[in-house]
Amino acid sequence: MRLISSRSFLLLLFTFSINACSPTRTNNAETVAENPWPYGFMAAVANPLATEAAAEMLSRGGHAVDAAIAAHAVLGLLEPESSGLGGGGFMLIFERSEHAVRFFDGREAAPSGARADMFMSGNRLQGYLDSNQSGNAVGVPGTVALYKSIHDAYGKLPWTELFEPAILLAAEGFEVSSKTASSLPSLALRSRLDENPGVAQYFYPNGEPLKAGQVIRNPEYAETLRRIASEGTSAFYTGEIAEAIVTAAQAGEDGGTLTMQDMASYRVIERPAICGAWRELNICAATPPSSGPMQIMIANLYDRLLPRLPTNTQRVKAFVDAQRLAYADRDYYFGDPDHVNVPVEELLDSRYLDSRANSPTAPGAVPIHGDPAKVLGRSSAAVFAADSTVEPAGTTHFSIVDNEGNAISATMTVESPFGSKRWAAGFVLNNEMTDFARAYDPDEPEPANMVRPGARPRSSMSPTIVLDARNELFMVTGSPGGNSIPAYTAKTLIGIVDWQMSVKEAIDFPNIIARGQTVRVEVGREPGQAMSSALTEYGYQVQESQGEDSGLHVILVGENGLEGAADPRRLGSVMSTAPSH
Repeated sequence: MRLISSRSFLLLLFTFSINACSPTRTNNAETVAENPWPYGFMAAVANPLATEAAAEMLSRGGHAVDAAIAAHAVLGLLEPESSGLGGGGFMLIFERSEHAVRFFDGREAAPSGARADMFMSGNRLQGYLDSNQSGNAVGVPGTVALYKSIHDAYGKLPWTELFEPAILLAAEGFEVSSKTASSLPSLALRSRLDENPGVAQYFYPNGEPLKAGQVIRNPEYAETLRRIASEGTSAFYTGEIAEAIVTAAQAGEDGGTLTMQDMASYRVIERPAICGAWRELNICAATPPSSGPMQIMIANLYDRLLPRLPTNTQRVKAFVDAQRLAYADRDYYFGDPDHVNVPVEELLDSRYLDSRANSPTAPGAVPIHGDPAKVLGRSSAAVFAADSTVEPAGTTHFSIVDNEGNAISATMTVESPFGSKRWAAGFVLNNEMTDFARAYDPDEPEPANMVRPGARPRSSMSPTIVLDARNELFMVTGSPGGNSIPAYTAKTLIGIVDWQMSVKEAIDFPNIIARGQTVRVEVGREPGQAMSSALTEYGYQVQESQGEDSGLHVILVGENGLEGAADPRRLGSVMSTAPSH
C-alpha cells in the first residue's frame, strides 16, 4: 500500500481514481489450520498502562477478549472521565477460526421506573446539566456483565488473572494523567463533581483538584475488582456494591428510580453484527442501538458520489455529503431495536443508497432523512418525532489483535465526562439516560430514541472490524467522541482505503464532521484550513475547530504485518510483538 502525507493530500486528490487503492489480501490459505496467523499481537489502547495490561495478557497466550477486559479495568481507573465499571459499551469480536464477527451489547439499560417525560419540567425541557447530573440519568451499568459474556464466549486465561494489573495500580498507586487533571478545575465551576459525596473527596482532596503527575490510590476500586474477580458478576449486580450504586443513583432531591431489581435483572444482549460490502471489503459493524451501520452507509454513499466529483477537494465534498445523508437517516430512525423497528437492511439496500446519492443535500441546507420504504416499494416506515438527542464528546476506544489473529473493537463509556458525577464503590456512575431523546411531547409522534423502561439509548459508538474478500482480518477501528464518532471512524476507512494513507496519517488527518447543517473542520491540522476554505466556497456552513476529541485506535493488516497507531489527540499507545510499519 502506497503511503502519502497529509500535506500532499489535496494535490493528490486531483489524480486519484475511484479504485485508487485495493485492499491487501493478507492470507491466501483456505483454512486457518493451513496458514497459522504469522503476525503476533497488537494492542492500541487509550493509556500506556492499559496498553501494557493488554499486552501482558496477550503475552500469556490470552485471547483478544482477555486483553480487552484487563485493559478496560485499567482504563476505568486511569481515565474515569471516559468509561469504567459504572458505565457500559459495545464489543465487536472477530474469531478467525470461525471467520465470523459477533456483537455483544453491554449498553446501559433504563430502570423499570424510567418515564418518557422524566427530563421534562412541565412542558419545558430541563437544562442539560440538571438532567445529566440527576439520578434519572443513571442507567443500569453493563460493563461487568459485558466482561463476563465475552470471557464466557472466548476467554482463555483464568477470570481472576484479568484484574490483576488494575488491582495492583489501584492499591499501590498511579500517576494522575494530564487528560484527567485538565478538566477538573473547569468542572468545579460548572458541575457538582467537587460537591457530591465520593467524587469530591477523590478528585478534589482537601478541596483542591488533582494535578497531573500526582500519585494517588483508589482502595475502593481495588476492593471492588477483588470481589468481582473472586465472586463473579453477582458481586456487582447484587449485594453491597449494587446497594451502593442504587443509593448513589437515588440520592438527593433529584434522585432517580434505579432499584436493586433493575441491577439484578441486567443482561448483556448478543445482537447480530452486520457486514456490508464495500469494494473488495466487508465492513462489519455493531447494529442498533449502535450507530455502526453508518460506516457501511458512508463508505457506499461516498463511492456513489465520487463519479460526479472526480477532482481536488471534491473528494472531501463527497465525504461530507455522504456523512450528511447518513447522519440524517441515523438521527431519525435509530433507537433500541427491542422497542422500535429500525430499518437497517432497507437503509443499506443498494437501491436506497442509489436514491440518496442521486439527491445529496445542497450545501448550506438542512439534511433531511430519506424514506427507504417509499424507494423500495414497501409499507411506509414508522413516523417518528424529530430527534432531540444531545450526545457529548466522551468515551474511550481500543483495538486489539491477538496471537491467533482474533480481534476486538471495543468502545466503552460513562457518557459525559465523569458521567453523572455520582460515586459508588470506587467509580463514577454513568449519565447514559441523557443519550435518549430528552424532549417529549405527548401530542407528537414518539421519537425513535425515546426513553422507555428497560430500553437502551441510541449511541454513536461504532466499533468496526473490516474483513477482506476471503473474510480474513483487514482492519480494526473505532473512536470515542460523542456524536462525532461515526465521522471520526469513517475517516480512517476512507483515508486508508481510498486516500492511500498509512494508519498514522489517516488518524492524524484533520477531522471533518458533517452532521446537520454545519460542517465542522479541524483547522489546527494541515490541510484543515485549506479544506475549510474550499468547503466554504462550495457553500457549506463551516465551523472551524482547533481541536477535536477523537481517540482513534486503529490496527491494519498490511503486506508486512500489523500496522497500528493511536490518536495523538489523546494519550493512547500501541504495543505489539512484531514491527509495525
